[in-house]
Amino acid sequence: MFDIGFSEIIFIMVIALVVVGPERLPRLARTAGLWVGKMRGLITSVKADIEQELATEELRKQMEINAAVPELEELIDEVTGEPLDAIERTATSPAAATGSKPESTGTATDADPAAPAEPDKHAG
Repeated sequence: MFDIGFSEIIFIMVIALVVVGPERLPRLARTAGLWVGKMRGLITSVKADIEQELATEELRKQMEINAAVPELEELIDEVTGEPLDAIERTATSPAAATGSKPESTGTATDADPAAPAEPDKHAG
């Protein structure tokens, strides 16, 4: 915040020694130290209050989101025509999870294109 180096501090101490005098300088330094400590405590307190307020705001947003979940589930139910838990069950079924297809019914459309073609029994 304040960019005060060692040389500036020495300069301020020399001026304080000349202005205040050697008898009152220790008391002045102690008073200045107390004020600096109070300011640091105040700054720490303000930072803690701001962090607490931010945490409270984040919690409030999370509660709003949690309150909106049932409404969203009802909306999904209306749009899809099925309850959300049924959609989740089909999405997490073993076949859906592995990416495999349901078993074939033996129709021509289920044939594997990489499989060799069967010889035609009617050709002669």
